[in-house]
Amino acid sequence: MENILLENEIVLLKPIEIGDIEGITKAANDERIWEHMSVSLLDLASVESYVKNAIAEREKGITYTFVVIEKKMNRIVGCTSFLDISLPHRRVEIGSTWYQPSVWRSAINTNCKFLLLQYCFEELQLNRVQIKTGHENFRSQKAIERIGAVKEGVLRSHMIRKEGTIRHTVMYSIVSEEWEKVKAKFTTELFNL
Repeated sequence: MENILLENEIVLLKPIEIGDIEGITKAANDERIWEHMSVSLLDLASVESYVKNAIAEREKGITYTFVVIEKKMNRIVGCTSFLDISLPHRRVEIGSTWYQPSVWRSAINTNCKFLLLQYCFEELQLNRVQIKTGHENFRSQKAIERIGAVKEGVLRSHMIRKEGTIRHTVMYSIVSEEWEKVKAKFTTELFNL
């Protein structure tokens, strides 16, 4: 995967680069973002490390992190990634997604997820896209279910959070046979909210 640019009239998703550090630092400066995340990007050093690591992992084919740009204001409002990339098995995970609170419950996440899913199923011809979240992150669970992903179950004691507590992981997926139905849900319901 190289130089993936995904966009519509609402958002632009572009590969993360060193030049994005300032914009990410501005977008990430709210503690509420990091409550359920495994990282906290509340200072410049953390953002620099995050960006450098994301670039290194992209070069190794491990993850592919996008910067999310709100086109109306031409500003970075978050990031999202392809994780657990396995093109031989035709699967990927969408995750490590965060947005600044000013765009929570807006059209940003809906449009990002649509563009990512469309790319996965229509360009990459994948069989499966998975999305997972923490068992206490009800806002995220609701958003994932809203787009039509199927809850597969809970991975118990799956991770240790940055503060040392146990996280159970709620696993969702969309498979290729479901894509047309999910796509229709976006176009008939979700884009009209």
